[in-house]
Amino acid sequence: MAWRLLPLALLVVPIVEIAVIIQVGQLIGFWPTVVLLLLESALGAWLVKREGLRAWRVLSGAMRGGSLPGRELTDAALVLIGGTLLLTPGFVTDVLGFFFVLPMTRPVARRIVHGYLARRTTSYVTGRS
Repeated sequence: MAWRLLPLALLVVPIVEIAVIIQVGQLIGFWPTVVLLLLESALGAWLVKREGLRAWRVLSGAMRGGSLPGRELTDAALVLIGGTLLLTPGFVTDVLGFFFVLPMTRPVARRIVHGYLARRTTSYVTGRS
C-alpha cells in the first residue's frame, strides 16, 4: 500500500518544499535563505558521515558477534534514508532527515518503524490487510 503513495509523494513533496522555501525567503530574505539551506546541507553531510560510520561499526560488530542485528539494521537504514532526505533541497525533508539521523531522535524513529513492521507482520500472518 505504501508503494502506491510514492507517485503522489513525488508530486506533493517538491510543491510543499518550494512553498516553504518561498515562505522562509519572504520572512528572512533570499540570501539568508540560500545560506541557511547550504548550512543545513553541510551539517547534514557531516552528520550523515559520522552517524553512518558509527552505524556501520555497530552493525559489523553485531554480525561478528553472531547476534541478530535488528536494531543495528534499522539504525543503518534510518541513517541511509535520513541522508537521502538531507541531500534533497528543502526545509521539510531536512527536518525529517535530521529526525532519522540525529542520535537523540533516531530511537523514536526506530520505535515507529518497529511498531509499523510489527503491525504489518501481524496482519500478514493473520491474513488481514
